[in-house]
Amino acid sequence: MAATAIALQRLDQQRLSRNPLTTPDEVVTWLGAVQAQDYPGAQWALGLRLQNATDDVIERAFTAGTILRTHVMRPTWHFVTPADIRWMLGLTAPRVNAVNASMYRQLELDDALFRRSNAVIARALQGGQQLTRAELGSALADAGIVAEGIRLGCLVQRAELDAVVCSGPRRGKQFTYALLDERAPHASSLKRDEALAELTRRYYTGHGPATVRDFAWWSGLTAADARAGLDMVASHLTRAVIDGETYWSSASMPPAARPSEPAFLLPTYDEFLVGFAAFDKSRTGGQKASENLRFDSTIVIGGQVVGRWRRTFKKGAVVIELAPFAPLTAAAGEAVTAAAQRYGEFLGMPVVMA
Repeated sequence: MAATAIALQRLDQQRLSRNPLTTPDEVVTWLGAVQAQDYPGAQWALGLRLQNATDDVIERAFTAGTILRTHVMRPTWHFVTPADIRWMLGLTAPRVNAVNASMYRQLELDDALFRRSNAVIARALQGGQQLTRAELGSALADAGIVAEGIRLGCLVQRAELDAVVCSGPRRGKQFTYALLDERAPHASSLKRDEALAELTRRYYTGHGPATVRDFAWWSGLTAADARAGLDMVASHLTRAVIDGETYWSSASMPPAARPSEPAFLLPTYDEFLVGFAAFDKSRTGGQKASENLRFDSTIVIGGQVVGRWRRTFKKGAVVIELAPFAPLTAAAGEAVTAAAQRYGEFLGMPVVMA
């Protein structure tokens, strides 16, 4: 399996190039979690893996709570499902809190204060209330807890990590928080080893072929935990060694067939790039690229990153600007134009190619 074959298999296993799913929560369940601090980009990331999706379909799922958004790994926001949120937090939150420990000390936040702030936030949200971060800050301030700026962000994030709150529906363009118990009343709890095995299986099934280092990066878990999780599920995965690296993937997915020039306009933080520890020139067809490229909106053709793109809005249309690393062939240009039209259909807007 060469580098190109790895990329093509990842396109397949992430449901980008074939076998799209039917609902947003199916996509999130398949991938385990989907990075989502860039909310419009995360909507498009789900849409790319769905049949005939629109941003309204994703928004309705978010409003209904069939997908939730919370801090769960590394730490950053991810989409997760109500069924998975509690066991996933139980596994990953201690690691996120360890990463945040120095910030907690700088801001004079300790466990006693977090218990107080969690209680205040829970009272403010009781009975189906959904409040913005600023409104939670006001409730904390009324209780005598200093809650501004980064300190407020840490207090609310800790309430997420402690499984007190998660996302509520948006209020216009503002995000709200709601009680996790009310948004996900049937969330499962698992023993730690069960949760580790489940997260490991989801990662390699949804993201593979991938290495153990990839899984440790994506999950934010320690290398020891990543290896332990792999040991638990390795018998259900396939294994390939390439240039001394061992890659694991789903045993149920057939080998990827090289497609004719498939093109994708991937959003910022898409799981196809951000779900892996290393970014090297094999992903760009030999083009030199910054490590930060995986955090950009990228043009992908045949599994390779061939440039960047961005969107702007003008007079009721979405304007797509392309920045390929090298001039595109006629076939590649047509494929990229088709990908841009698909994005316009997702937004319900005409496309202008700049």
